[in-house]
Amino acid sequence: MTTTMTKSWNGKKVLVTGADGFMGSHLTERLLKDGANVSVLVRGSSVNGTFQYQLRNIAHLEKNFQKIIAVNIASTDCVPLVIKLKPDVIFHLAADAYVPYSFERPLEVTATNLHGTLNMLHAAMRINNLERIVCTSSSEIYGTAQKPKIDEAHPLNPTSPYAASKVAADRFAFSYYQTYHLPITIIRPFNTYGPRHTYDVIPKFIRMALKNEPITIYGTGKQSRDFTYVDDMINAFLVMGQHEKAIGQSVNFGTGIAVSVNQIARLIIKLSRSTSKITYVEKRTAEVERLCCNALYAKHLFGWKTKVSIDEGLKKNIEWARLNWL
Repeated sequence: MTTTMTKSWNGKKVLVTGADGFMGSHLTERLLKDGANVSVLVRGSSVNGTFQYQLRNIAHLEKNFQKIIAVNIASTDCVPLVIKLKPDVIFHLAADAYVPYSFERPLEVTATNLHGTLNMLHAAMRINNLERIVCTSSSEIYGTAQKPKIDEAHPLNPTSPYAASKVAADRFAFSYYQTYHLPITIIRPFNTYGPRHTYDVIPKFIRMALKNEPITIYGTGKQSRDFTYVDDMINAFLVMGQHEKAIGQSVNFGTGIAVSVNQIARLIIKLSRSTSKITYVEKRTAEVERLCCNALYAKHLFGWKTKVSIDEGLKKNIEWARLNWL
């Protein structure tokens, strides 16, 4: 069987977009640990006539970066900056990923998620030494599962503007592989959790549990997700960034185990020794009822599989939250 072993990252010139986000920060940390020469692209802002940035998750790594590009990824201004950098590998994770935000600002979310991806693809077309560009998609592109586990052939049925923007970016990336033969891979992570994640169900429940506050569940709580610990997902990114069989592929990554929101709430209360009670409120708009990954293709191509169980992952997450949130 093919294994997840890849070539060394030592000395490799790598650009990570969205490096200050949840998964981006973990990926950046891992690449530095593995010896890569890492540059990052982060969101910038205009302050007193100058373009500045503020790092949240990777401030402790700032001195280790080859270059920091502070720019709005939805603007074409980022294209020449990336071309000038001449990376060997681009990990494109930058996105507006908070689903409810897309209900109020669908155009802004689409600009970041779709136009940002197109900007990276157009930069990639002019980098002669480029070995790989990994475009980050999402399990949200599938909508509610039409079968017990979602494989890569499942219909794309986005149920939110965010999900629709990710479908568009996903398919644009594939079209650029087909049309321009760029070394593109498309990673489709299912729900990922772990230290530094601040939104979505698990970090929200952990924050409530540690304060012994009521844990609020939208709808019945029977809706389920495939929760993957961040360390396992970072291994997936690294595989997609180097494995020879990844080019031109769109690949799902997840545990293959569906866990209900009710189960997550009860487990977090138990593991954190919380006195929180569970309360229920009205169902959210465009809620996906079930997402569960069929990761057999990732296993077939790369020998990839998760190593961290939900209990172990939640324990790690809760321990980190106690140290950083209380």
